[in-house]
Amino acid sequence: MIGLGSMGKRRIRNLKVNGVNSIAGFDFRKDRRDEAKKLYGISVFETLGEALTSAEYDAWIISVPPHLHHIYMKEALKHHVPSFIEASVVDTDMAKIIAKAKEEKLLFAPSYTLFFHPAIKSIAQMVAKEKLGRISNVLYHSGQYLPDWHSYEKVSDYYVAQRETGGAREIVPFELTWMTMVFGLPDRVAGLYKKTINIEGAENIDDTYNILLDYKNFIINLSVDVVSRHATRRLLINGDKKQLVWEWDNDYISLYDPGKQEWEHISYETDKAQAGYNKNITETMYNEEIKTFLGAVVGTDCFLNTLEKDHRVLQLLYAAEKSADSNSIQQIS
Repeated sequence: MIGLGSMGKRRIRNLKVNGVNSIAGFDFRKDRRDEAKKLYGISVFETLGEALTSAEYDAWIISVPPHLHHIYMKEALKHHVPSFIEASVVDTDMAKIIAKAKEEKLLFAPSYTLFFHPAIKSIAQMVAKEKLGRISNVLYHSGQYLPDWHSYEKVSDYYVAQRETGGAREIVPFELTWMTMVFGLPDRVAGLYKKTINIEGAENIDDTYNILLDYKNFIINLSVDVVSRHATRRLLINGDKKQLVWEWDNDYISLYDPGKQEWEHISYETDKAQAGYNKNITETMYNEEIKTFLGAVVGTDCFLNTLEKDHRVLQLLYAAEKSADSNSIQQIS
């Protein structure tokens, strides 16, 4: 485990659920090392060098702030260790890392957590099988309140307060990853982003992103913010056969059948959220994601997300920002 913060500790729990108990962790911060050792009984190290001299590793999980991902991906290449990487928002040296990983035939597995949510998995199947008919438009709002992310520390104390890795900016590719896996890549992008309210510690970041994705035959309207006082994920898909509505506060997906003039509710089950997290942040998707990564490491499973796909998603974020800055619609190659 590279990084023993909030996500690092979560990934340790995911590993243990999946039967992995031989775990070592590295973090510069002593308080995090002590906490991880106390809670999970893992070996901990102050430096990566110390960790590397203690044993050989089958895989790494890189759970450091996004602007540091490239450092440890390069180390993974150097030591030829297959690695899982948390959601990205910064693409530093990614093209070079992609080329080197291909040359070395090394597995890099970028996170695509929400695709493992039972609702998203079901929606993906409906879209693939054209259960909704021809899609006209998609409306999706992902909203949270930034101070609620880490209630135990100030917003200014971690990476979401930095402009490059700001909370709202990070969530855009987090959402676009699963959306592009369901709907594909758009042809054109238009966007707006700005700071709308004052959040202590987040003075330098933009808190709201609105993005239009043009797919020639349909349009996606994506709204992401970190100002919503009630954490929200709300999806509406208009097809010419049926309309789909999903809100993550519910444990079902709603389909409107115009022939019957009634709503059908498709239920799903999830595990409870870890203590201290929003009730809708089910551990199911995190556990399944790490299970899939472990399978990919030994060759028994396929990890659908790749660095190439991750890089393309980041280009959509950058295109949306360029659209706003230049007052233009951006063509996607």
